[in-house]
Amino acid sequence: MFVPEITVETLIEAPATEIWNVIEDIAGHVNWMDDAVAIHFVGNQQLGIGTVFACETRIGPFKLVDRMEITEWADGRTIGITHEGLVSGSGNFILTEMGKGQTKFTWDESLNFPFWMGGPFRNFFGQKILGRVWAQNLKNLKTLIEEGRPTDQPSEIQL
Repeated sequence: MFVPEITVETLIEAPATEIWNVIEDIAGHVNWMDDAVAIHFVGNQQLGIGTVFACETRIGPFKLVDRMEITEWADGRTIGITHEGLVSGSGNFILTEMGKGQTKFTWDESLNFPFWMGGPFRNFFGQKILGRVWAQNLKNLKTLIEEGRPTDQPSEIQL
């Protein structure tokens, strides 16, 4: 079965430590991810390997709740997660210092979408749609960090 690889990147005019201070706050991801509606932690742990949370996601008419677990945590460099639910797979946020106060933020995901989200073409279309959504999320993050202001999040993402 084809499981799409989705990769989006952006160059942020800030050191990795500044970006890390924003992305290590998992609950705060709703402030820059247009598709993340709410994050609910399972248990008291809210950062590091073993953190488990339910992420309410909405894209167009689709609303999902996926269970996610942090599987990799390298301070200032990487957060890795697994998804379980209607959409399953794994992903990483990777920060790479580029020098002169610039950091490349890479978001990689390997996801499998349910059959009802497009039949045999579900993974191809899911890849295209999420690639667009996540590119916008990184644009939001870049604005939040570089301009020090929250982004105007739409209440619903249109397909």
